[in-house]
Amino acid sequence: MKLKSVIYLISMMTLAGCSGQKQASVAVEEQSGQWILGPFVRPEGVNPVISPQPTTFQCPMRKQPVRWEESDTFNPAATVKDGKIVVLYRAEDNSAQGIGKRTSRIGYAESTDGVTMSQADAPVLFPSEDDFKEIEWEGGCEDPRVAMTEDGLYVMLYTAWNRNLPRLAVATSRDLKNWTKHGLAFAKAYNGRFANIASKSASIVTGVKDGRLVIEKVDGKYFMYWGENAVCAATSDNLTDWTPVLNENNELREIAKPRSGYFDSRLTECGPPAIKTVNGIVLLYNGKNGYKEERDSAYPAGAYCAGQFLFDANDPYKVLDRLDKPFFVPEAAFEKSGQYKDGTVFIEGLAYFKNKLYLYYGCADSQVAVAICDDNIDSKLKTHN
Repeated sequence: MKLKSVIYLISMMTLAGCSGQKQASVAVEEQSGQWILGPFVRPEGVNPVISPQPTTFQCPMRKQPVRWEESDTFNPAATVKDGKIVVLYRAEDNSAQGIGKRTSRIGYAESTDGVTMSQADAPVLFPSEDDFKEIEWEGGCEDPRVAMTEDGLYVMLYTAWNRNLPRLAVATSRDLKNWTKHGLAFAKAYNGRFANIASKSASIVTGVKDGRLVIEKVDGKYFMYWGENAVCAATSDNLTDWTPVLNENNELREIAKPRSGYFDSRLTECGPPAIKTVNGIVLLYNGKNGYKEERDSAYPAGAYCAGQFLFDANDPYKVLDRLDKPFFVPEAAFEKSGQYKDGTVFIEGLAYFKNKLYLYYGCADSQVAVAICDDNIDSKLKTHN
């Protein structure tokens, strides 16, 4: 069976509901040597797992109490600490109406089972009276991705939004609650050439070691995929200062782009941390469907669905394979209503927990939900001690 046909079958089975999801699991297993991670199944009756709350905190930017997560909670990062899954999610207040016009802050939630969440009353990362006002006021801190080093340092790549230019910024923490901001990811590279370009959505390469999903180097350097209009790359020696990879024309090297006629015809936006597997490096990403003739007519115009890339582990710029159909699509009512009514499952958080993969995603830019893969996942991951 052709790969495109197989993926289409998996996608359609997933849409069919729980019985379809079980069949999809069989279909994945029948694909001899297949690299695809999944299927990811929504636990019945638990989603969404994080929703807006009326909690308040004293905002240093507004100098008054604000209901920092009253409008929307979405686009989550995820990791594991002390036997719990921790989800760091984007929360919006109601300071203004419309996408991109409110202030975003990063909230904290934890769970012992990956499903039942306890949300903290105050955000853990937010625009403040600090050295980063120029890049964060008044839009805030958006869309985090988090990965952990072997010695327990958590690295967050997030979008600093000043309502003029979105830019990748870095923060680090040992406890996931107290964060140190390091500023723009590309500030120093090439004498600041890329410090003031639009940049977002960074996926650091990770792997499973000693039962934990940790950051791993590629060819002696830390490596990340990033971008939304195309998949680009960057490398680092210290995880805080990143150097974009350039092509032979000394411009950003675009490794993969949107495809006309496919579910990712408008955007290919990097998702959670990339992960090393026995077949190569797998990058889960968010594909946005186009609105006109370039769109995939099988999905609503403007819908966000999730895809997967397979990159060569020895040449992380080389695409070995790519799904032609999404492995995860909007289904539930809360995934098709809210700020993005075209339908959105926006994947950003991936946690390896008790030999399962927990995928956390934003639902229509409004709430957070989870899907779980426990289908013999260790046989696909490149685990080592």
